[in-house]
Amino acid sequence: MLIVMPLDRKDPFTARLVPMESAKAWGLVVFEDGEMRNIEFYDKLEEINDFIDYAIVAKQGEPIWPFMEQNIFVLVAREGADIEEVMEGFKFKELHEASF
Repeated sequence: MLIVMPLDRKDPFTARLVPMESAKAWGLVVFEDGEMRNIEFYDKLEEINDFIDYAIVAKQGEPIWPFMEQNIFVLVAREGADIEEVMEGFKFKELHEASF
């Protein structure tokens, strides 16, 4: 499955989850068998042409309509969390459904 998230930089070890309007990069995570297998970085969300299963955003109230229109399920993690923390939250179902 593919999971996208807005990040402050293109570094798998130091990138942090940020609000969508502050994103300097978008991370596209390949998540299989309960593990993060790979992450690719993009400058803009529009550059991603793959079918995305989930989007993870930094806070409630983000402009998630583009995801909703594409039937992408949106979850909320803690702003400032690193990629590993976000994926642990996803894996253990600790993230909340986004509201608009």
